[in-house]
Amino acid sequence: MTRSTSDMAGKTCLITGSTSGIGKQTALALAQMGATVVLVGRDRTRGEATKAEIIATSSNPAVDLLLADLSSQAAIRQLAVDFKANYQRLDVLVNNAGAINAKRMLTVDGLETTFAVNHLAYFLLTNLLLDVLKASAPARVVCVSSAASVAGWIDFNDLQGAQHYGGWRAYCQSKLANILFTYELARRLQDTRVTANCLHPGLVASGFGQSSGFGQNNSGLIALTFALLRPFSLSARAGAQTSIYLASAPEVAGISGRYFNKKRPVRSTHESYDQAVAQRLWQVSAELTQLA
Repeated sequence: MTRSTSDMAGKTCLITGSTSGIGKQTALALAQMGATVVLVGRDRTRGEATKAEIIATSSNPAVDLLLADLSSQAAIRQLAVDFKANYQRLDVLVNNAGAINAKRMLTVDGLETTFAVNHLAYFLLTNLLLDVLKASAPARVVCVSSAASVAGWIDFNDLQGAQHYGGWRAYCQSKLANILFTYELARRLQDTRVTANCLHPGLVASGFGQSSGFGQNNSGLIALTFALLRPFSLSARAGAQTSIYLASAPEVAGISGRYFNKKRPVRSTHESYDQAVAQRLWQVSAELTQLA
């Protein structure tokens, strides 16, 4: 760790999907920098174990856990309520939780799971916390996307794969949606001193894509693909570096609406710059989440 442990002192960070993989490593690094870190996970046992591990490793007792199943909009709304009940400020929101499902599954809200967890959860949680982010400005929103977005397209006639579903196609579409959302959010947050950026973490050797959690039913081609690529993958710690950078680095303060890879701003896929698509996706997302 080259950064001072006091770099993030006094700042509060909320990180989804932070009980494993790059989310956990992001949480650990920010805790080591002195931040108050709020973990978000679905399983209390795993969450408490992660919390204890981060406290012990970072020597920072300011680590908390909030439980939420991000496939449920009611749970996301309760998460926002719970956070605001316990914290008066939010300096960094890291939307990190993600899913990939070989078979089409529906959430409790009747929505396709990959779209709901990977995109709508980012959209809804961020919007529900915008008031506290603005009140805490300068503040940052960091969205974990993927280079898989280059193979994605937004099919407004079949956003949830009801007509034609493919696990990889659904994943790529959701990762493109992350970028479109981030860019549109940045435009809407101009002059608020709240920035929004997204990133590609790299191909990370984690539990993502295996038959657990949201990534259910991945015992076929998707699971095999991840297994074959694992020897060429980054560690979770290495994969978290750009998330950590965007959450904490002084040099990106004030930079907004960009896509980063290896801590550098790069161009994202062509469709991600289509403002008409971004605005339409925002409106559809607001309708699907019943966001006023």
